[in-house]
Amino acid sequence: ANPPRDKQGFTVFLTGLHASGKEAIARALQVALNQEGGRSVSLLLGETIRHELSSELGYTKRERNINVARIGFVAAELTRAGAACIAAPIAPYDEARQLVRQQVDKTGGFYLVHVATPLEACIKNDRAGVYQRAINGEIKGFTGIDDVYEAPENPDLSADITKTSISQIVHEIILLLERDGYIGDR
Repeated sequence: ANPPRDKQGFTVFLTGLHASGKEAIARALQVALNQEGGRSVSLLLGETIRHELSSELGYTKRERNINVARIGFVAAELTRAGAACIAAPIAPYDEARQLVRQQVDKTGGFYLVHVATPLEACIKNDRAGVYQRAINGEIKGFTGIDDVYEAPENPDLSADITKTSISQIVHEIILLLERDGYIGDR
């Protein structure tokens, strides 16, 4: 038999454009879950995974899907171990996200959160200036500029940081986890 829900692991998978607020939401959610206690919390940020697990990969569709599959494998293993996993890659292709959901669903809870911040706001939020470099043609195949981002059709939650505060988005994620019994009442 499976352990009770509050002992089972889960993954919150945040997807969205570069500079959409995914990482800020992920970090704030990590703080909230650490305060909740009772399980370890792991953060898988897109750039960290790229650097640590997928440094040999480029940005073709195939290579992006391999990167997302690796994130899915790690998320499923953490979930199986009873951890809370927060993943925040761009993950632009629906098929790759669906495969991660299938992988994690076998081991615990999976929540797809679409950080649907509009492109114009992402460009404004981009401190590193990579959007401008992509617009200028210095970077090819950049998601949202000259490569597609397939918005999820049925995310568990859709959020836009231009309309909702990060703390409110985190609260909405916490409510989903409470509703399904993964974490206790606050």
